[in-house]
Amino acid sequence: MLTILGFVMIATFLVLIMMKKMSPIAALVLIPALFCVFVGKGAHLGDYVLDGVGNLAPTAAMLMFAIVYFGVMIDVGLFDPIVRGILRFCKADPMRIVVGTAVLAAIVSLDGDGSTTFMITVSAMYPLYKRLKMSLVVMTGVAATANGVMNTLPWGGPTARAATALKVDAADIFVPMIPALAMGLVAVFLLSYALGLRERKRLGTLSLDEVLEKETATETVLVGAGGDGRTSLTKKTTGGGAGSGTGGETDAADTAAGDDADDDGFQGLDPNRPTLRPKLYWFNAALTVLLLTAMIMEWLPIPVLFLLGAALALTVNFPHMPDQKARIAAHAENVLNVTGMVFAAAVFTGVLTGTGMVDHMADWLVDAIPEGMGPHMGLVTGLLSIPLTYFMSNDGFYFGVLPVLAEAGQAHGVGTLEIARASIAGQALHMSSPLVPAVYVLVGMAKVEFGDHTKFTVKWAVLTSLVVLGSGILFGII
Repeated sequence: MLTILGFVMIATFLVLIMMKKMSPIAALVLIPALFCVFVGKGAHLGDYVLDGVGNLAPTAAMLMFAIVYFGVMIDVGLFDPIVRGILRFCKADPMRIVVGTAVLAAIVSLDGDGSTTFMITVSAMYPLYKRLKMSLVVMTGVAATANGVMNTLPWGGPTARAATALKVDAADIFVPMIPALAMGLVAVFLLSYALGLRERKRLGTLSLDEVLEKETATETVLVGAGGDGRTSLTKKTTGGGAGSGTGGETDAADTAAGDDADDDGFQGLDPNRPTLRPKLYWFNAALTVLLLTAMIMEWLPIPVLFLLGAALALTVNFPHMPDQKARIAAHAENVLNVTGMVFAAAVFTGVLTGTGMVDHMADWLVDAIPEGMGPHMGLVTGLLSIPLTYFMSNDGFYFGVLPVLAEAGQAHGVGTLEIARASIAGQALHMSSPLVPAVYVLVGMAKVEFGDHTKFTVKWAVLTSLVVLGSGILFGII
C-alpha cells in the first residue's frame, strides 16, 4: 500500500505542477501532508517535516548566501568578460547562443555546485534570450542537462555518494566512466545545436549591430542596456520567419519566453550600472577562485564558505551601510523564492522518507527485477538510476537503493564497481528533479514556470542519460 501511495503522491505532484493547477511551493507542502494523513500517520506530520527541514537547512543556508554572493559578483561586473566572450561567439545567432549556453554551463559546472552553475549561466545568457525573444525553457533545459552530466565529477556529489555507499574509491568509479560521460556531453552539445537551429528557424536570422563598440579605452558590451542606442537589433527573416511555429513543443516553450510586456524593464548587465567596481575586479576574481577552491578541497562546510564570502564581498565592495542594504534588498526576491522552495521540498522529502514510502518503493522495484536479468545488473542499475534519481534524492538512492542493487549484482557475478558506474548514468535527468534545490535557482532566475521546464526538459535529459548508459555498455565500462 505504501508503495502505491508513494508513486501516486509523486505522480499527483508532477501532474498538478505541469498542468499549472498548483504552484510548486503549494504542491510540495499540501500534497505530502494530505498523503501523510491517507497513510494514517498524520499525527507524525510535524516530526517528518522538522526532520526534512533539519536535513535541508544547510542547503537552504548555502543557497541563501550563495545567491547574495554571486548576486554581488554580478553587480560589480565579475562576469561581464564572460558575457563579452560568449557574445563574440554567439553574434546574436540563436543557434550559437544555445550552444554557448551548453558550453558555459558545462565549464562552470567544474566547481561541482549546481546552484553556482545556474546563477552564472542565467546571469550571462538571460539578456541574450530575452532581447532576441528566444525560448527561455531552451536555456533552462540545456543548462540543467549539461550540468547533470558534469554533476558526476567526484566532488559533485553522486560519485562520492556511490563510493561511500559501496566502500570503493571514487576515482575507480569516475575515471573509467570518462569516455561515456564525454559522449553524454557530446549529446548535450548536439542537442543544443539542434534546438538552436530550431530557434533560428522560428525567429529568423538575426544580427546585432555595434555589439562591441569601442569607446575610448573601454568596451561596450551586451544587449540593449537601457535604450541608449549603443546596441540595436535588426532582423532578416528567413525560413519560418518570426511568426512561424515549429510544433506544439516550441509553442509551449514560447510562453516562457514572454514578450515585451513581460520584459519588466530588464536591463541585462548594463556596462554603465553604478554598482560596477572595476578597481576591485582582481580582488573579486581572486576571492571567487579562493571560494571555489575551498569548496572543492572541502576546507570548510559550503554554507559557512558562502556565508563568509558574502559578508566579505559586501564589506569590501560596498563599505557604506546603505549600499549594503540596497544590494541585499536587490537580491531578496531570489533568496526568498529559492529558500522558500527548499523548505517546501523538505515537507515532501520528510513525508516520503518518514512514512517509509521511499523504502517500500525501492524494495518493490528491486523485487520486480526478473531473475533472468541478474547477470545484467549493470544495465538494470543504469536504467533504474534514471527514474529513481528523479523521484528520490541522491541520498535516498545511493544510500538506500544502490547497496541492495550491488548485493543482487554480486550474487550473479557482477562487480561492485560496475554497479557503481552504472548508478551515475541518470544524473542528466536528476538535475531537473523537483527534489533538487538548485533547479529552483535555475527556473527562478530565468523566470520560467517549473512545469514548463519539466515538460520541455525531461525527454531530452532521459535521452542524454541513455546515451551515457549505452556508451558505458558499448565501451565495456559497465
